[in-house]
Amino acid sequence: MGTLQSLLRIPSGRRGKWAVLALWLIVGVFAFGTASKLYNVEQNNADAYLPHSAQSTQLIDYIQHAPGAPPNTDTATVLYVNEAGIGAADRARVQHDVAAYQSTVPGVSGQVGQLPESGDGKALAVTVPVRIPVTGNFDFDPAVNAITAVAQPDGKVQQGSLQVYIAGGFALDAAANGAFKGLDTKLLYGAGAVVVIILLLTYRSPFLWLLPVFSSVFALQLAQAIMYELVQHAGVVVSGQSGGILTVLVFGVGTDYALLLVARYREELHNYEDKHEAMRIALGRSSPAVIASALTVMLATLGLLVSQLASNVGLGKIGAIGVACSLLAMTTLLPALLVILPRGIFWPNVPRHDAAAHTRVGVWGRVSALVGRAPRRVWASTALLLIVLSFGLLNLHSGQIPTAQSFIGTPAAVTAQQKLETHYPERGTQPLQVLASASSESQVSQILQNDSGLAAGSPGGFEAVPLGDRVFYSVSMAEAADSPEAVATVHRLRDQLSAIPEAHALVGGFTAANIDVESSAAHDRDWVIPIVLAISFVILMILLRALVAPLLLLASVILSFLAALGVAAFVSDHAFGRPTEDNSYPLFVFIFLVALGIDYNIFLMTRVREETHRLGTRPGILRGLTVTGGVITSAGCVLAATFAVLTTLPLTQFTQIGFAVAFGVLLDTLLVRTVLVPALCYDVGPRIWWPSKLAREDSGSVPGARVLDVDADAAGGRD
Repeated sequence: MGTLQSLLRIPSGRRGKWAVLALWLIVGVFAFGTASKLYNVEQNNADAYLPHSAQSTQLIDYIQHAPGAPPNTDTATVLYVNEAGIGAADRARVQHDVAAYQSTVPGVSGQVGQLPESGDGKALAVTVPVRIPVTGNFDFDPAVNAITAVAQPDGKVQQGSLQVYIAGGFALDAAANGAFKGLDTKLLYGAGAVVVIILLLTYRSPFLWLLPVFSSVFALQLAQAIMYELVQHAGVVVSGQSGGILTVLVFGVGTDYALLLVARYREELHNYEDKHEAMRIALGRSSPAVIASALTVMLATLGLLVSQLASNVGLGKIGAIGVACSLLAMTTLLPALLVILPRGIFWPNVPRHDAAAHTRVGVWGRVSALVGRAPRRVWASTALLLIVLSFGLLNLHSGQIPTAQSFIGTPAAVTAQQKLETHYPERGTQPLQVLASASSESQVSQILQNDSGLAAGSPGGFEAVPLGDRVFYSVSMAEAADSPEAVATVHRLRDQLSAIPEAHALVGGFTAANIDVESSAAHDRDWVIPIVLAISFVILMILLRALVAPLLLLASVILSFLAALGVAAFVSDHAFGRPTEDNSYPLFVFIFLVALGIDYNIFLMTRVREETHRLGTRPGILRGLTVTGGVITSAGCVLAATFAVLTTLPLTQFTQIGFAVAFGVLLDTLLVRTVLVPALCYDVGPRIWWPSKLAREDSGSVPGARVLDVDADAAGGRD
């Protein structure tokens, strides 16, 4: 710890501050260029997330390396609808367009096909297979633009008597990919804007907000540059989801740490004429809480390393690196900037040496007085409210979000898909894929051609390609690939094919991959959640040197998480009209709410422990609540606002995660951390420090001591 304290003195030194600034500027020069490349290596295809043991993954791996294997394709289906009935002119138009697609669409794989006229006689459809790489990002725009130029030359659906729609898996994937484009930039500007607004309201200074934002930008660029290198050289999987979360996480936790440091620095400026000395003391006293907080979030996100899903493992690494970069920036760059600049950076409320550093009673002084008068009533009623809110969990249904519900709003691709399913109800969005030994071809083919969940008899609906001693089958599904019927079909076929031992069959494709993702997500929840809770408990135990307090704090965090998840599930179902949450949703929300909830516990309880040595446990709790309530609330508002930026994106998974975490953080900072926890700890009293000496001695307790402007009688009252 002595070495750490020595390092922390460098940013506050007269020469060290300039060295720190110069080092960060050098880092920034290299990081800014590399960070911008992170989007180019993000992987948003479900196959990239699957564990190696999944059938879908094994099938993909074999196809990738098998000589003569067919290229991986994604099919766009162009639908021509004439409500008056398809006529000769319509058929001629479609014939012309088939040739145009074949010659103009880049990456077209094989033959562009035309489906028979729909059963109602009102539609024709053309399938355009496009070659898609199995791994890495794919630029959909050239193929989409080429298809659109033929299908909708004037950019409109209505083409004379025809309505022309671009549907199919390719169109839906292109729409999802488009939603991720520019996501990092949108989140950077959005998160930056809300942080600036809240810091302006918090500091009431036209200048001070610049320093945390400046430091956060450098931290984000460094984190993104490191992640890019890890993707390139260590095979780390970064998705658009985890890349977006990195932006809000760095801004959120970075600003939290900045608020804590700046608040302590402002206090010490009243005690020291020399701002370098004031910063040295402020860093020394705030750094244990900040470092413990950062370690908690880092280790909690690293708990995702036991995940089966590569996307979760990637999020664990990206979250830990983001928090580490935030910690580094806020304990080096920010302090250096604060001591380089004069006290006037705090204008108009400039802290002066020897000026009274009064902490106003304000709202948190009144809350602490309420806690002191009736602690048991306060924590019991608060806990009851959280339990009631948690009943919203009855609305929680995690799984694969149906394609039509995965977007906020209704993109053209979703409307087109709905039209396609109306006129061609037997056309699924993605084919089923099967790989089996050649020796069992007759048995496997018979099962696939006779299954009611498949449309093997439709034109182009069944394809068998020999690959050495195996055969690769691609079979159209009778129902939409994201439907419960398609899921049941995959389960049924896996059971039937596994009953042929010599077939060594693997069932893959879109639906199967989603089933494997859901199975892995269940595994991850069972393993990651206990690991994160254990990590959080150990850190709290070490920091507070107690057993009782960490148990109480962990219980409050779990209750807060359940309440937030309950409210979020209710809102998603009844307000957003999205009754299904993404497979990873409960785990992601748990990771961030528990880790960040422990964050605020650390901010509060480290100050309470410090004050307990001077005042005693119960007065120390009230003093700690009064002096940290404002900081914790401001920090919570910043973090909630940055995560709320996710709700502005046009994807359901971001909206759900953003709302849940934002609401949970606000609930935690406004109610749990600043009302429930202090009241519960006050009611238990000195025993919260068991088995440390504080539990027996209540060290430093001063009879009749006053906690700021809170009456000593209020501080000592109990139910």
